[in-house]
Amino acid sequence: MRHLIFTFLLLSMYSCAPTLDFYTRNIHDSNDWTDADLAKIQFYVSNDIVLWRDISKGESEISNGKIKMVEGRKVEEVIIRRGTPGGFVFSPQNKQYAISFDGTDDSKYLIFGPSDRNNGRYVLLGKEWDRRFGKVTYGDQVYRTSAESAFAYLMVDLRKSSITKVNTERPTGRRVND
Repeated sequence: MRHLIFTFLLLSMYSCAPTLDFYTRNIHDSNDWTDADLAKIQFYVSNDIVLWRDISKGESEISNGKIKMVEGRKVEEVIIRRGTPGGFVFSPQNKQYAISFDGTDDSKYLIFGPSDRNNGRYVLLGKEWDRRFGKVTYGDQVYRTSAESAFAYLMVDLRKSSITKVNTERPTGRRVND
């Protein structure tokens, strides 16, 4: 009996968990969403994104992230874990989204946009990429990130967003008097 109850609880918790799908150019193009509409969508990140930057002397105020020593240097690190929820902040260019994963600061966002190489999935965009690293702006600072972060996709719960509302009218007709 105990196993039956545990199985039932496990299945009910799983059914409440979001079913995440990749956010793609097709989803963007098939909907005529405004910025206000996009702000209502809960986005998630598919993979961990690790950002880091060297901290020069006199820069000791850290509001988000960790400070650690790497080869004798002070490094600020920001880790956005897989599955972290994010919200739309603004659209810097057509089909690009600024998504914030920070709970309080809208200036701390990352830019995502569709990738032709990845079936139109929205991926992390950077200022520049080479084989090993990329540079992205987060807040008012430029951070480095590994090339693996280029494969961090935006995810959405399509089950919730695919609900269709139908307004049906049934006119009764109009008769003309003779």
